[in-house]
Amino acid sequence: MKAAHFLSAALLASGSVLVLHAQAPQGVETFDAAWTIVRDSHFDKSMNGVNWDAVRTELRPRAAAARTAGDVRAVVRDMLGRLGQSHFALIPSGTDTHAQAGGNTDVSADPGFEVRLVGRDLLVTSVDPTGPGAAAGVRPGWKLSAIGEAEVPRLLRDIGDGTADRLTNVEAWRTAETRLRGAVGSVVSLTLEDASGKPVTLSVERRPQQGQPVTVGHMPTMFVRVDASERRTPAGGTAGVIRFNVWMAAVDALFQHAMDTHRRADGIVVDLRGNPGGLAAMIMGISGHFVGERTPLGVMKTRDNELRFVANPRLASARGERVDVFAGPVAILVDALTGSASECFAGGMQSIGRARVFGQTSMGQALPALFDRLPNGDVLIHAYGDFVTADGTRLEGRGVIPDEIVPLRRDELLAGRDRPLEAALEWIDRARGRSWLQQP
Repeated sequence: MKAAHFLSAALLASGSVLVLHAQAPQGVETFDAAWTIVRDSHFDKSMNGVNWDAVRTELRPRAAAARTAGDVRAVVRDMLGRLGQSHFALIPSGTDTHAQAGGNTDVSADPGFEVRLVGRDLLVTSVDPTGPGAAAGVRPGWKLSAIGEAEVPRLLRDIGDGTADRLTNVEAWRTAETRLRGAVGSVVSLTLEDASGKPVTLSVERRPQQGQPVTVGHMPTMFVRVDASERRTPAGGTAGVIRFNVWMAAVDALFQHAMDTHRRADGIVVDLRGNPGGLAAMIMGISGHFVGERTPLGVMKTRDNELRFVANPRLASARGERVDVFAGPVAILVDALTGSASECFAGGMQSIGRARVFGQTSMGQALPALFDRLPNGDVLIHAYGDFVTADGTRLEGRGVIPDEIVPLRRDELLAGRDRPLEAALEWIDRARGRSWLQQP
């Protein structure tokens, strides 16, 4: 079974749990299967300019000589890396990858806070007020110095200096998350630096991931969360702020209820920070809450076909009552961990002038991908299409560039400020009072 998705492979491989039965290395069989799948499904017949036959000739002997599952994975990952594109990755059948990296084999629980790379520091950017991190005293803006015995500066030094900023952000997050997460009820020891620069040592119990569990095909279990709240703008207006963590079918009804609740607000903010993507087709329905006519958002190009993503107006409430689509200003928040389907939605809405984007440039990992089980039990993630927005912008390797770039700053985090959200609310004040269904 294959599952098509727009979901950042980098985040999926580190932030979710996949339990498969480990098998013997099967080096040649596994390498040949991966090589053939990519050859037959890659959206570019020129293989992004790579001589794919030559790659096979070079690397197949290494696969034949592989003695361990790790050896096989190293060869396959080398092969995938030759393409220089996102959404080509392996999810191991066993758990040795996390163990070798110093991470946890069970990452089903988290400490209840989020981190991001700011400069060369790993900062706490948000804390769930009901989570264990908050209970232990973790605060936004605090700098993470060590996770257990692993010193964060050393971990960050291991990320190559030549790595692009957008990839460095993802790799720093992945490195931290494999250590912050663990088994339910386990405890992670943390050393942080507080607002005064004083080191603080805390022990935080990990909690089960929050949300509705969903699975699709070979994808690991994902936990869907949709949060909606009302915020006041600086001028006293109202804005519905809707945040969700992954694009899965379960989001649709929850997003619909949130829209019904905030339909009369002066503006809507869709918060996609940290959202790695998911099921591609969903962007057509979610965008339909804000677009009055069927409007192209972008095109997915495969080897032989094109699939047009079109906003489909949503003219009924969750109760089946006739409603109009939301005509007020729409802001979208993105950051360095906004990926895939989230980028396609934000970039598509930006390209038709229906939303203004705030925050930091997104991941630039916007390719759709499939999952295939390999002979050794690993799962191959491989891109099979490219995505271009309605105005011709290719998001892969570029990301969604915000209309208003709002960098993360430690002093603002320490002060409890969410500047990207504040900037969006300020813009809603300036933009309210006109219908945004007509293109400017």
